[in-house]
Amino acid sequence: MNAIVTAGGIPQPGDKLYEYSKGQSKALIDVAGKPMIQWILDALSNAKEVDQVIVIGLDASNNLTCSKPLHYILNQGRMLANIVAGVNKSLDLNKESEYVLIVSSDIPTVKGEMVDWLVQTAMQTKDDLYYGVCPREVMEKRFPNSNRTYTKLKDMQVCGADVNIIHVSMATDHLDTWEELIGNRKSPLKQAAVIGLDTLFQLFTRQFTLQSLVERASQRIGIKGRAIIWSQAEPCMDVDKPHQLELLRADLTHQQK
Repeated sequence: MNAIVTAGGIPQPGDKLYEYSKGQSKALIDVAGKPMIQWILDALSNAKEVDQVIVIGLDASNNLTCSKPLHYILNQGRMLANIVAGVNKSLDLNKESEYVLIVSSDIPTVKGEMVDWLVQTAMQTKDDLYYGVCPREVMEKRFPNSNRTYTKLKDMQVCGADVNIIHVSMATDHLDTWEELIGNRKSPLKQAAVIGLDTLFQLFTRQFTLQSLVERASQRIGIKGRAIIWSQAEPCMDVDKPHQLELLRADLTHQQK
């Protein structure tokens, strides 16, 4: 399976990460002696289930390394456009590929064996979208001061993963809905509103279990979706705020020692 790494985000003045990025890509912020994205490329290098890697938003001048064939695509301006371009590039590289990994460049503690587990677990079924979630207790045990945002369901509280799998057809189908969902990816309630006001109400009143929410969203969008419940927090621990950056800098520095 090919991996698409999204690295197009550039913090703007007023963004709390701007003082760290200095006008450059968020993916290039230093984390324990490496650009943040390099940690992700190291994990993909070690993942047996990854064939080739496509980085969106950077280029060869950034001197990144990967043991897998590495390809670059210019930033398309929007997250969805970047993903569509990445899927099209993956199909250019291998017309027979059915699925791609979508990996954010801001999860530097992810490891290759975690990526392999995701691919092997997802490919036990044939769905259109595999979206990972991390239970609150798993996240807070591993990163107790992460202050993540959780979706409160009837059976659990979860936060989303930043490495997921999609069927290549997702790059051509339901694009308007994906645009809205991706635009509201930091707000579970706004995403629920995109699917429908009744879904928003039921989520707000905690009437959904994880499985029933997946079934409702899949039905409304017109896809087959599957939730992947992570027992490890790293694929779900991203860098959105300075305290999360410092948390992961300290964690990776400790691992290196």
